[in-house]
Amino acid sequence: MDVSFFDLGIDPAIVRALAEQGIEEPFEVQREAIPDIMLGNDICCRAPTGSGKTLAFGLPLISRTPRADPEFPTSLILSPTRELAEQICKVLTPLAATFDLEVLAIYGGTPYGRQRKALSRGVDIVVACPGRLLDLINHGALSLEDVGAVVLDEADRMADMGFMEPVCEILDLCAQNRQTILFSATLDDEVGDLVENYLHKPAIVEVGPKEVSMDSMEHFFWVMKNSMKLGIASEIIRKCGRTVVFCRTRRGVDRIGDELVEDGIGVAILHGGLDQKKRDRAMAKFAEGRCMALIATDVAARGIDVEGINCVIHYDPPENGKAYKHRSGRTARAGAKGTVVSLVQSPQKKACSNIQKDVGIFVKFTPPDFNQLPKYDVEYIPPSRRDKPRKPKRDARRAHFHRRGDRNQKGRGNPSGGRRSRNNSRQEGHKPKRGANPRGGRPTGKRRHSRNKRRKQN
Repeated sequence: MDVSFFDLGIDPAIVRALAEQGIEEPFEVQREAIPDIMLGNDICCRAPTGSGKTLAFGLPLISRTPRADPEFPTSLILSPTRELAEQICKVLTPLAATFDLEVLAIYGGTPYGRQRKALSRGVDIVVACPGRLLDLINHGALSLEDVGAVVLDEADRMADMGFMEPVCEILDLCAQNRQTILFSATLDDEVGDLVENYLHKPAIVEVGPKEVSMDSMEHFFWVMKNSMKLGIASEIIRKCGRTVVFCRTRRGVDRIGDELVEDGIGVAILHGGLDQKKRDRAMAKFAEGRCMALIATDVAARGIDVEGINCVIHYDPPENGKAYKHRSGRTARAGAKGTVVSLVQSPQKKACSNIQKDVGIFVKFTPPDFNQLPKYDVEYIPPSRRDKPRKPKRDARRAHFHRRGDRNQKGRGNPSGGRRSRNNSRQEGHKPKRGANPRGGRPTGKRRHSRNKRRKQN
């Protein structure tokens, strides 16, 4: 028997709003989690990324959230990254509008003033990263004493990023009788301690495999020289279509992005060194299909939740098996197949073998072979004019001196490259006359004295 959102207790107005978006049947995690959340119970849910968690906690949260007073929100969702916070806010805002509820995303990299102004007008549901939320609390911009429901999304990722201490501090500031809802890909280590200390008799929901399934992806480990990697990555993108390329450093992301654009591939870049507007623009560009590839660092790996990603390229191999799973999990979402290609240099083979053992796969190291890649329906998207790296502007002053010939040329007698003096223009071996000014111009010494004496006599 099929279960609908209405059967789960979701308000008919929200069900209609979901139907307008083409969402009619709940996923497994939604069927399992929504009834307990609607009853007000604490819940501890283990579910992989991409399984439908946002609606699993978002729909009952909207149904149960009362209207808030200015600066006193009544529901809180904590997120490890600003990309995920923005994404949750984007999903919930149109649904919350059916009950006239305001949703606000709070994260670093944006002006404080705008967020404080929104809080002063009144926000019912706050979606926040822990660091910026505590900053605003310490500045008196909001209070959590009226928060009756707290969602901890991707709690394992918050633990990995060192957010457990601020998360506990935030929970202590919320109402004592609050409902606590925790979603995580794993429930061990620090996440287990959090469940034990802050959740009261939680309902346990486990959906899907305990870890990201590597079986739903085809894995390739191609061995090559470093000089070959760019051309190989470009060809993979052309054959697979929508691709995420992971690099270890921000500089690497920028460099590879520019080089792929020069090779005719439309890309977006994403790393922690970009301001929020540029990050949002990059995510929107990739999500809307206006480019073929997203070039990103590991920091962005868990914040990317875009459907239809066919391939993940490990341009730089990840540090360990856990990072490999986080990166690779951007493809093969919601039951779809995906391709994962690691570009490996010979000295990196041992480290990559250890990664294979960690994630439970055994793949041979082979030379690049594009015939191994599955076939996808690919729409070629060239780079836009804005993608192309700008050439540095020519220095007008330098060009001016360049036109004046050897005055700007460095060389013998002109080490600084500046204007050549009369003395510096002499030929090698020529000696100036005694009393002559070595810099040129007016004579000095005895010669100047005798000239002045003749003038007085006349």
